[in-house]
Amino acid sequence: MLGAYVRLSDAGLGCPDWPGCYGKLTPLHAKDEIAQAVVEQGGEHGPVSMGKAWREMVHRYFAQALGLMIIAIAVIAWRRREALRQSPALPITLVGVVILQGIFGMWTVTLLLKPAIVTGHLIGGLLTFSMLLWLWLRQQPPPRHVDAEPVAALAAPALLGLVLVCTQIFLGGWTSTNYAALACTDLPTCQGQWWPEMNFRDAFHFVRELGKTGEGENLPMQALTAIHLMHRIGAVVVAFYVGWLGWRTWRTDGAKGLGAALLAMLVLQWLLGLSNVHFSLPIAVAVAHNGGAALLLALMLTLYFRARQARMQV
Repeated sequence: MLGAYVRLSDAGLGCPDWPGCYGKLTPLHAKDEIAQAVVEQGGEHGPVSMGKAWREMVHRYFAQALGLMIIAIAVIAWRRREALRQSPALPITLVGVVILQGIFGMWTVTLLLKPAIVTGHLIGGLLTFSMLLWLWLRQQPPPRHVDAEPVAALAAPALLGLVLVCTQIFLGGWTSTNYAALACTDLPTCQGQWWPEMNFRDAFHFVRELGKTGEGENLPMQALTAIHLMHRIGAVVVAFYVGWLGWRTWRTDGAKGLGAALLAMLVLQWLLGLSNVHFSLPIAVAVAHNGGAALLLALMLTLYFRARQARMQV
């Protein structure tokens, strides 16, 4: 959520070096350098300001604290592996993911917000969240179902739903990091058409600068339109499939609560997505839409985990 707020408030370059802020520990220590940068860019509306610097650095402080916590979890998992009777592979792998996240965080700043890097950083954050959730679920006692077979039958559909949600999260991240959220400002059409002119070649060319094509030219509006519309189409696919899966889960004894939560979260995500377009991307709604994606992912992951557990009881 903090990362989404930093990105959506254009604070990603609030401190244009890494890991400090103009070589200092906090923006307060770098106030002279920040003031000079504000003057050079012509005011507070550029990429650097004291507020943006603090937002970026608070995000980094929280990331560092989370990294230390994950290292501690990995150490405990290794030292207590026999008592826990669980492999420490997951928490140790999680340490590697967090290190990679730190590298992506550095590249996000030093490579000037390249869409592929920023999207990778977003995906890495959600991967970290998912692995922590899986680790937590693994510590919970398995629920005892009166009949485990109906819950176990949800494993394959839940896995497909998880893949679809992850794909849609990528499309949403790609839309956000390319600043394509307002490429279509009307609903349900886009620019007054059901299928406007689009440029898929430049839209999904991953090795390029922000706002540029692979050849270094300005990214055309048709490319931004393609990015945005693919996210909309993905939303429709996810809505139909996850809606069906949520309904089926709700009708399954032993999983009714998860099914109801899935359906409620799906409706909320749709409302937030529509509000982003209708109200021209208010930052609170956009951040909530990012958080909703994480919660929808968590529910899908939990459903898949519980279905796998039930399969072992059949």
